[in-house]
Amino acid sequence: MAMKDLFDTSHLYGSNAPFVEELYERYLADPASVSDEWRVQFDGWQAAGNGKDVAHTPVIAAFETYARSGPARTAPAPVAGGDAKSLKVLQYIRAHRVMGARESQLDPLKRMERDPVPELQLSFYGLGDADMDREFSPGSWQGTSGSMKLRDIVAAVKKTYCGTVGVEYMYIASTEQKRWLQKRFEGTLSTPTLSAEEKRFILERITCSETLERYLHTRYVGQKRFSGEGGESMIPAMDVLIDEAGAQGAKEIVIGMAHRGRLNVLVNSLGKVPADLFSEFEGKKKSDPTSSGDVKYHQGFSSDIQTPGGTVHLTLAFNPSHLEIVNPVVEGSVRARQHRRGDHTGDQVLPLLIHGDAAFAGQGVVMETMALSQTRGYKTGGTVHIIINNQIGFTTSDTRDARSSLYCTDVAKMIEAPVFHVNGDDPEAVVMVAKIALDYRMKFHKDVVIDLVCFRRLGHNEQDEPFVTQPLMYKKIAQHPGTRKLYAEKLEKEGVIAAGFADELVTSIRAALDAGKPINAKIRYGLKPALAVDWAPYIGVDWRHPAKTELSIAELKALAKRLTDLPANFKVHPTVERMLAGRRDMGEGKIPLDWGMAENLAYASLVDEGHPVRLSGQDCGRGTFAHRHAVLHDQNREKWDSGTYVPLQNIRDGQANFVVIDSLLSEEAVLGFEYGYSTAQPFELVIWEAQFGDFVNGAQVVIDQFIASGEAKWQRMCGLTLFLPHGYEGQGPEHSSARLERFLQLCAEHNIQVCVPTTAAQFFHMIRRQTIRPMRKPLIVMTPKSLLRKKEAASPLEDFSNAGFQVIIPESAKLQAKKVRRVVFCSGKVYYDIAAERDKRAIDDIAIVRIEQLYPFPHEEFAAQIAMYPNAKSVVWAQEEPGNQGAWHSIQHYLHRHMRPEQNLAYAGRDSSASPAVGYLALHAEQQKALVEAALSPETSTKQAAA
Repeated sequence: MAMKDLFDTSHLYGSNAPFVEELYERYLADPASVSDEWRVQFDGWQAAGNGKDVAHTPVIAAFETYARSGPARTAPAPVAGGDAKSLKVLQYIRAHRVMGARESQLDPLKRMERDPVPELQLSFYGLGDADMDREFSPGSWQGTSGSMKLRDIVAAVKKTYCGTVGVEYMYIASTEQKRWLQKRFEGTLSTPTLSAEEKRFILERITCSETLERYLHTRYVGQKRFSGEGGESMIPAMDVLIDEAGAQGAKEIVIGMAHRGRLNVLVNSLGKVPADLFSEFEGKKKSDPTSSGDVKYHQGFSSDIQTPGGTVHLTLAFNPSHLEIVNPVVEGSVRARQHRRGDHTGDQVLPLLIHGDAAFAGQGVVMETMALSQTRGYKTGGTVHIIINNQIGFTTSDTRDARSSLYCTDVAKMIEAPVFHVNGDDPEAVVMVAKIALDYRMKFHKDVVIDLVCFRRLGHNEQDEPFVTQPLMYKKIAQHPGTRKLYAEKLEKEGVIAAGFADELVTSIRAALDAGKPINAKIRYGLKPALAVDWAPYIGVDWRHPAKTELSIAELKALAKRLTDLPANFKVHPTVERMLAGRRDMGEGKIPLDWGMAENLAYASLVDEGHPVRLSGQDCGRGTFAHRHAVLHDQNREKWDSGTYVPLQNIRDGQANFVVIDSLLSEEAVLGFEYGYSTAQPFELVIWEAQFGDFVNGAQVVIDQFIASGEAKWQRMCGLTLFLPHGYEGQGPEHSSARLERFLQLCAEHNIQVCVPTTAAQFFHMIRRQTIRPMRKPLIVMTPKSLLRKKEAASPLEDFSNAGFQVIIPESAKLQAKKVRRVVFCSGKVYYDIAAERDKRAIDDIAIVRIEQLYPFPHEEFAAQIAMYPNAKSVVWAQEEPGNQGAWHSIQHYLHRHMRPEQNLAYAGRDSSASPAVGYLALHAEQQKALVEAALSPETSTKQAAA
């Protein structure tokens, strides 16, 4: 039913919309549960929708708009027909389902006095004491099957939605999911039922958490650790999540979290031996000599824990100080592990992300990662999120400065993830909520959020004085006895523990810490997890390790045929048909192979040899420049109706997997995801392509904190490949440069590879080398734009069957070496411009050499090129980029190292500039002509080297 139809119907209009929604949901469950009048109305809706459930979104939106409408709000007008007060009772119940969390008792500090929410008061609906003993139908309320007295309805509703648990879920479109959540919360009145043994276990885990923090605080005074004290209930929540996940068949859990409470999770949840942690505090731990190391609260860890369903492998991802950036990395790692296990639903490998309240609300990568959650190429079967909400963020205790939304969790509503707010001082409620969250995720394979409202006992770090900026808040915290003490007193009053038991727990845990012994009895030490990746073959492999990348002509022709065959009755666009016809000729060796054909041929050869390939990015299937066409589209069928064909998935029976994903419009989250994927799947060629090279700017944190430095900091290897379109064609400052200089600045200790291939065959061999060679280092490729179709950049079929990737391409013209007076070195597209002008002028004493691999720099090959021209007094570096950009500043010292004393080094390129490129085509052409002239002109001198 359309929104206009809904609101044009008088008795469905305005403030009655929530009631109609409630009735309609009852009708969907049981048509006989509503009056004849309403059944006729709803039958009409169903007929109009061909028997399908009518969208509830307009009704829900109407209610939420009404609820926020301000001081002018009035009680809803009664619906025509029926008992007006009965209808108001249903509206009262629904109001609590939608916004009962606003009156929940969530703050352990009880700092703020809150005004009552009008819609959550009986008086708002014209109900009062006179109605309390009258019986009403509670509608779809899950706690009863019959009528209830109003006082019992009020008590049940308040206990369920306004106690120490606040639930937000009514924005979810799925009736099934809403009913499931109502059954779990309303059916129990949000009240956990725990045995005495379970309660003692919770106390023990909270005690472990608090005791560790206080032990570290006294033993290592003033050292940073980002204490989790005040949020101790996180530890039993972690326990129940891990146990329940194991009981439901999970084999692995990958955890991502920032600093707060990380050391506590390491020791108490993952079982890091306290003695090892203490050694790190004392600076005694010996690091790998190849490792630069990282601080304690960035470190990752893995372990195995015994659960009711068997052993579960836990992995805590390494994380830099960029907080939420670990989210997509974890998701990518999870997806790779699921792929390795054949876990297509996400039941065996679970992502668990732990956030801070301010970071969850404030950092855009949270939204970007959530946007990935249900997409085909990135979903992981749902993520459990825990927010350690200490109500203060970094130093901002006023939510007016921390966010613009009511709750820090509001971004989760974007993907209809339910949110469970819970008071950290009620550990039993925390455990209950954790179990429901896990069950929801495993049943519906969607994200779910636990907002653990707690406090921060100490400052942002242990050197910070919080009273300076939050005096009143910290007066409250100073008076708070701690969650452990409150819970121990509660259990003692209940008779669950004897007097003195809680103190004995503290003493025994401190004794274990003094001895440096583990304090989580469930950890199984020394296990080798099933399906664990063996990285040994990739350790210490030099970049010069040989790799046979060439193929025989027969193999190339056979693969080319498979790439250009189409299924019967599959009609492609005429432009694509012409492209395929050209590729058929290329495959037969009739014409040189262009870039797109060379790339597809490389992937075809890899999957044919058993190497999986995963390629993702914006518009990857077709290619930004319509050059790849890895996914073909039938012009007579829709995509979802057998309307696409991927030749690379049809090379042969039993081939390795090929996946190409048109990603959502994200760089940071998608690149983080692919990095995480590649760190868990070294056998697969993983590629991320930027739509334009400069788009990678949006993912710079992933490059700086993970790709470039991850191995040095954490010994975390990966073979991720980045394709970044780069080249100066007059497209202005935003679409010219992939910021080559930034990658070269990050190069050290052979951490990454940076290549600028200039021919189709070079691209083919480079891709194959990255996969076949047993070295896993990130590969950064400055891919071309205009060269994709440039005839001079195409390669004959024979070039794919002879020697592999050339790190330097020597001068190709037949020059007399002794006659050469100048050697011009360059990379990328500019070579063709300089070479064309040289040929036009018939210059025969200038050699042009292409450096195809800028890092690791090919010293031997470069020295050989210098030696080849004994009379060359001038060496020139030519580039398209401005002098302060591109390779010039990074490459100078390499060039000087191998030059002879009598040689001088000159620069031919654009002047230094604040912008990557000019925006006017005429000015671009003028600059391009000038740099080509400088490369060839006899006047080019050492003076230009300072540009």
